[in-house]
Amino acid sequence: MSADFVGVIIEESLEDKAVLSKVRIIKTKVEEVVERHKTPWVKRWTLHTVGVSAKKAEEIAEELSNSLDSKHAWYADFKNDTIHYIIFRKKVFCIDRNSKEQYDEAKQYGISLGIPEYQVNFHPKV
Repeated sequence: MSADFVGVIIEESLEDKAVLSKVRIIKTKVEEVVERHKTPWVKRWTLHTVGVSAKKAEEIAEELSNSLDSKHAWYADFKNDTIHYIIFRKKVFCIDRNSKEQYDEAKQYGISLGIPEYQVNFHPKV
């Protein structure tokens, strides 16, 4: 049985916030938006560090994918020692954490949506 997952969900990225009730919120940090974030339509980001049960990971990933903002490009992610879920609206990457190729594919997808490259700087486990 694989271990539970930990990741970050930005509350402002969600059209439907119901998914937040299905994860364990470990901590919350509010960050003022600056130009570098490239999200001028929001004043702040509410970053929730979350825990996701291994049994529910795939289901939560799909729900997040359907809950993300349909007007702007965002992603959410969570990972454990072996798997990294990178979730965009209507597209979920379930990545082997040792695979540079899978990470590159997710990164290129994010960039193609207009997400700044520094925000999708995913790396395989070293």
